[in-house]
Amino acid sequence: MNKKNLEILGLSEGATEAEITAAYNSLRAKYSEERFLDGEAGNNAAKMLTKIETAYNELLGELSEDAQSKDGGASFAKVEEFIRAGNIAEAQRTLDAFNERNAQWHYLQSVVFYRKNWINESKKQLEIAIQLDPSNDKYKETYRKLNDRMQSDAQSAQNATQSNGGYQSGYQGGAYQGQDMNYRDDGQMGGGACASCLDTCFTCMCLNILCNGCCR
Repeated sequence: MNKKNLEILGLSEGATEAEITAAYNSLRAKYSEERFLDGEAGNNAAKMLTKIETAYNELLGELSEDAQSKDGGASFAKVEEFIRAGNIAEAQRTLDAFNERNAQWHYLQSVVFYRKNWINESKKQLEIAIQLDPSNDKYKETYRKLNDRMQSDAQSAQNATQSNGGYQSGYQGGAYQGQDMNYRDDGQMGGGACASCLDTCFTCMCLNILCNGCCR
């Protein structure tokens, strides 16, 4: 909790909603009377009314966010369990039930999309997760590994086509169209040779990260 707001209301860390409300009501009654005093005393009381109002609203907001986070954490755990069990439909239904969609939600949605073989959409969800939580190393490492694997498999596929007389099937410029480092909204949702090559490796990688394991 914000220490400054707690100090304004005369509370300590861990204050409950009831304690916050009681302190707010007490101080509000006090300063509501004092604001009519003459001179500096009245001005200070008016300023305090504004401060306690702000502190009260922000502290209640923090409590609400904490409660939502705990509920969301339990639901995220369910999504991870469904993914590990291969129950992608149920994982998706659980994600769809969320009202608040934070970085972790988009990360898990990325994993679900990948299991559906929707490569481009998976990559987009990872990008959103990183934008929402740019300091999260897990998201950045997953994104890096996904791109590295895409580039590697695309290059391998290109080499294979060249050895077969230059025949190309869905590859342009050394990368599978729509799956290179610069996302293109061209309607491709995975599939094809590149997606098939990626499926096992990236699925294992995502599940290992979910379990806080090492990606190899």
